[in-house]
Amino acid sequence: MTLVDIEVGLREQRGTLDLQDIVESAAVFLEEASAREIIRWAAATFGDRLCLTSSMSDALLIDLVSRVKPGVDVLFIDTGFHFAETIGTRDAVQQVYDVNVINVRGPRTVEEQERELGPRLFGRNPDLCCYLRKVEPLNRALEPYLAWISGIRRDEAATRADTKVVEWDAKRQMVKVNPIAKWTQDDVDNYMADNGVLINPLHYDNYPSIGCAPCTRQVAEGEDPRSGRWAGLGKVECGIHL
Repeated sequence: MTLVDIEVGLREQRGTLDLQDIVESAAVFLEEASAREIIRWAAATFGDRLCLTSSMSDALLIDLVSRVKPGVDVLFIDTGFHFAETIGTRDAVQQVYDVNVINVRGPRTVEEQERELGPRLFGRNPDLCCYLRKVEPLNRALEPYLAWISGIRRDEAATRADTKVVEWDAKRQMVKVNPIAKWTQDDVDNYMADNGVLINPLHYDNYPSIGCAPCTRQVAEGEDPRSGRWAGLGKVECGIHL
């Protein structure tokens, strides 16, 4: 069975198959597919009810998806705590790529959160801060869609080692597509160099993994690339992908 067969079959059966059935079939047949083939399947299957998320650490996923689905919605979670370089990367993405960047914000401003819950919640209760400023706003923003594309990879962390290229997002009751799940860091570096992908300038200052400014530090040579996230807080994920 080819990728085209899968697309045609799913379009024909979409009225009777539920989303979990689609995930189960696609996860098997697309495991050996290229990132572009996986994206093409997602675009053909979900149409305008497909979006992608980006932290604006780089524009690799945006570059990949926009080549297949121009004008795709890109959800950027504006926590209010981002580095200026991250906001600048977001602004550059809007100018360079054929995408529709949507800024996702929570119901509270940073100032309102600090008045209600006290200052520096990110240091006292980072899980709650991530939930309020990232997870819950994204959950609401994803409601109009049937599927979303993420850029997570299996080699990034032990918590991501079992990531499938297509999986069921039970928390949000929707499909999650991970087209570069099988990629290595070398694959990422080669693609970005070959295609002139926009990259957050903080990467050149020893920030290989970029989150909110208060919770991200520079990484020394030889350290795990994600060790700069929530350093000393016993935390490795913000909660979006768990």
